[in-house]
Amino acid sequence: MKVFTARWRLIALTTLLAIAGGVLAYLVTPKEYRATTTILIERRLSIPVQSAVEAAWENYYSMEFYPTQYRLLQSRGLAERTVQNLRLDQDPAFNPARASLAGSDEGGSAAADQSALARLAGRLLGGLEVKPVGQTQMVDISYRSTDPALAARIANGVAETYIDWGIESRSNLAGKTSVFLGAQIETLKQEIQDKENQALAYSKRADIVTLDTGGNVVLSRLQALNADYTRAVSERIGKGAALKELEVATPQIAAEILPDPVVAQLRGEVVEMEREYASRLATFKPEWPAMVELKGRIDQARGNLIPAAREALAKAREAARAEYQGAQRREAALAAEINSLKVENREVNSASIEYNNLRLEIDTRRQLLDEMLRKQSETDVSSRLQATRESNVRIVDRALVPGGPFRPSLRRNVTFAGGAGLVLGFGLVLLLHYMDRTLKSSEEVERLFGVPVLAVIPDVGAGGKGYGLRGRYGYGYGYGYGYGEKPAKARARKPGKGGGNGEPTQIELLPHLRPRMPVAEAYRALRTALLLSTASELKVIVITSSIPGEGKTSTASNLAIVLAQLGKNVLLIDGDLRKSRLHELFGMSNRAGLVSYLTGQVPPEQIVLRTDIPNLYAIPAGPSPPNPSELLSSERMRDLVRQLRLRFDYVVIDSAPTLAVTDATILGSIADGVVLTACAGRVQRQEAKACRDRLQVAEVKVLGAVFNRFRVGGGPYRKGYAAYQTYAGYGEERSGGEVAAR
Repeated sequence: MKVFTARWRLIALTTLLAIAGGVLAYLVTPKEYRATTTILIERRLSIPVQSAVEAAWENYYSMEFYPTQYRLLQSRGLAERTVQNLRLDQDPAFNPARASLAGSDEGGSAAADQSALARLAGRLLGGLEVKPVGQTQMVDISYRSTDPALAARIANGVAETYIDWGIESRSNLAGKTSVFLGAQIETLKQEIQDKENQALAYSKRADIVTLDTGGNVVLSRLQALNADYTRAVSERIGKGAALKELEVATPQIAAEILPDPVVAQLRGEVVEMEREYASRLATFKPEWPAMVELKGRIDQARGNLIPAAREALAKAREAARAEYQGAQRREAALAAEINSLKVENREVNSASIEYNNLRLEIDTRRQLLDEMLRKQSETDVSSRLQATRESNVRIVDRALVPGGPFRPSLRRNVTFAGGAGLVLGFGLVLLLHYMDRTLKSSEEVERLFGVPVLAVIPDVGAGGKGYGLRGRYGYGYGYGYGYGEKPAKARARKPGKGGGNGEPTQIELLPHLRPRMPVAEAYRALRTALLLSTASELKVIVITSSIPGEGKTSTASNLAIVLAQLGKNVLLIDGDLRKSRLHELFGMSNRAGLVSYLTGQVPPEQIVLRTDIPNLYAIPAGPSPPNPSELLSSERMRDLVRQLRLRFDYVVIDSAPTLAVTDATILGSIADGVVLTACAGRVQRQEAKACRDRLQVAEVKVLGAVFNRFRVGGGPYRKGYAAYQTYAGYGEERSGGEVAAR
């Protein structure tokens, strides 16, 4: 979200330009009118003649009916008919050239007329729109034109031409169908007559009286014999099974199952005596004389039963064998008679097959003739209906002349253009953000430099008006100093001379001139973080950056000011011998300075100058030398730093950019530490990496980084700078630098 809020002006500009384009398009686009005719299309066959099978297929293909009608409404053929019916070739609003389709006296060719007709039909289709009304059988036919009356005329004309075209098509189809059915009926009648004559002649020749199943004597006898034969086979199988049972039976089994009277009487006597014996056993023992006598009679009866059963079994076998043989003879006789009747029946069938085929052909043609006659009758009825111009399409609402234009719409143009502008604006912001390889957050600074961020200095340019600049306190300041912009000599002033109502205040002196500003509080936060960043003694600090224009000079001067505000003696050295600026900031002479001492021209006491800020001293750069790096790496520079350590509590050195020259690494080697200044949105990531690598190779101690000119539009820093702003809000500065309680 911060990406978009940071570039909201680009999004707003893109949106406004798009809206302006939409308004301009509305103003230059010709007004277009739209008229709509609503018709009802009922689904039915062209001719109401259909069988059950045809009806089933019609229901199956009903889903294709309406799409076909929509396509017909937008066909070139219908458009050409409409052009001809409405004589649109003669209408100057539709055809400004007024090219007649009927030819001219000069002798236009038929091909040219057809080409002109096709061209006008294409023009009509270009403004035609066919749209079905949802969940209904109605269709809206709309036409767009710059002439409202012409739009209504063409919309109604298309609907009327479509209805007339449908009636004409169905009428032509009905006429063709009637002629076809008449010819087919006459052909069928002649074929039926010929087949009847053939059937009659064949029946006489083959002496065929009747071919009905009930009247065919041979077939009836054959059916009866088949039933008798089936019963004879069943009887033979039963007799054979009974004979087989008797052949395997023993006399003992026969004594139990045979129905012979003698065997049955003997079996009854044995059973009666065995029952009596069993009942006496309950009273007498088997050794009792009466029991022994009864047992003897039972054995004698059993001895008489077995011979009788054997004799009865032999008689039963003979009788069963005789019955089985009789069943076999009956079965064979029936089979022989059936075979004889089959031969006779085949002779009868061979004559009837041809006759039946002839009758089948006659019946088929009669059915087809009946169907043709029915369809001919229905076609005649349909033809009479077509004469009344009955149609399955009718106009529900005729098109009226529109009272206002359909397009362009100012609201629609503005809405679409605004939406497109927003999308384009967001897209441009994302593209610029993707292409922007500069540092944009303190997290990136820490990751690329590998050191903590000691302070984040908010941007007090165009994006920082809410942080104590012009408007809230009634004054502004020139922010260009320290960011690569060359200051004008007219704006160079001594500390404390600027900052009145409406007068610009130098950012490099902000903690002194406007101490209650949130930006000044950010530099005090830098002071606190720097003093707590190391446990060892910290007296000499070098301020540098990766490239020019990142605000290292303003960082050095403001850090020196806030250190001096602690009551400490602080010395600010202009170590950027190539582009010195400290003398301009403090309004001091640059004729003698650091270069003058390093070249042996003056002693150190003459280059240390007092500023108008309490406890703050400065050493200007002096005249530009031809060999700055050699001077800074000289032993005199090291001696100077050793002397200054003894005299001042803190020494802040403003050095040249690290990637531009080697001055920063030279000064960093004799200082207690280096503070890197990184400007948001200016230094590239690869430049920051190169700066880090160069300092690491030189084994320079980096204390931390200052993230400068950070645009506070939201995010984790918003609350912190809101606290700075609240702190500054305890009083409001008046003209002359006074602070009054609010």
